Amino acid sequence: MIKKVHILFIFVATIFVSCSSSTSEEEEEIVVDNFDRGAMLTNIADNIIIPAYTDFSTKMTALKSAGETFTETPNQTNLENLRSSWLVAYKTWQYLEVFNFGKAEEIQYSFYMNVYPLTVLDVETNISNGSYDLTSVNNQDAQGFPAIDYLLYGVADSDVTIIEKYTTDENSEGYKNYLTDVLNQMTTLTEQVFIDWSSYRNEFVSSTSNTATSAVNILVNDYVYYYEKGLRANKFGIPAGVFSSTALPEKVEAYYSRIYSKELALEALVAVEALFKGNHYNSSTAGVGFDDYLIDIEREDISTSIINQIEVARTQINTLNSDFYEQINTNDIAILKAYDELQKVVVLLKVDMLQAFNISVDYVDADGD
Repeated sequence: MIKKVHILFIFVATIFVSCSSSTSEEEEEIVVDNFDRGAMLTNIADNIIIPAYTDFSTKMTALKSAGETFTETPNQTNLENLRSSWLVAYKTWQYLEVFNFGKAEEIQYSFYMNVYPLTVLDVETNISNGSYDLTSVNNQDAQGFPAIDYLLYGVADSDVTIIEKYTTDENSEGYKNYLTDVLNQMTTLTEQVFIDWSSYRNEFVSSTSNTATSAVNILVNDYVYYYEKGLRANKFGIPAGVFSSTALPEKVEAYYSRIYSKELALEALVAVEALFKGNHYNSSTAGVGFDDYLIDIEREDISTSIINQIEVARTQINTLNSDFYEQINTNDIAILKAYDELQKVVVLLKVDMLQAFNISVDYVDADGD
């Protein structure tokens, strides 16, 4: 998983004053536009972020409960129910990964939830030893949704032998304990971030200035970063070999279940488009979003281009195999075309939109694109 590197911007202003009898110390505030940033932040907080966390928290509770049922009675029915709960929560996670600020950034939430590819050796070593610290950064690639993916689909070749890992295997208790601990860790971190929003919300919606540390600028940058890295690069570019000499299909999301990489990618695309439009979470109800900001400053052309190009990218993604691993191995040209269509949106967001908003990029590219 590519990690974000923030830049510390230090502005040094040297002012030469001539033909003046006096100087004064005044803070100069540059007013870029009259758009109501507070209305946009309020909509995004109250109708997108908080409802999404509320829903995700509920689904994580259900996932944890399904895990408890399975570890108590490992059978085919409980395995299928646990897999279903995992997928439902994983799809909802696609709406939250973009919001990597506040408490989420502080505790590195996303790195404990969805670092892939999974390091199987670390998982198996942890299970064998029975001693591990899931709060350690060294175990970020051995937990979260990818670890559940492995534990439910990848520990053996069939459902029968997977269930045996939790019943008759010599270390069945180790597998049960690890599954339980991973789910507990995911639930605990989710609750920390969710609860923090009750106090962080007011600070967020009131931070409307155009500075490197304001909520608007951080939100917009995280949005562009997630689209460029989390969606375009991680889900498509890296496994397709865009940044390497050969394709790396084993780096697809949901590698072990094999049939959900496309579904998760499409869900992520829906999420970023909905946030751009300000649509309420899990609803077509429109609110104030980035598109309204662009329209207000008379750059509707950029908004239209972004929305149209997202649709072009979606059309190409829909042509792909549901299993990106299989797609890359049989016809990588098709997934490379999807990457190319997604890349066109990056230019519109990272160059055109940010320039229109007068917002500077606050991260460094880490994949050589």
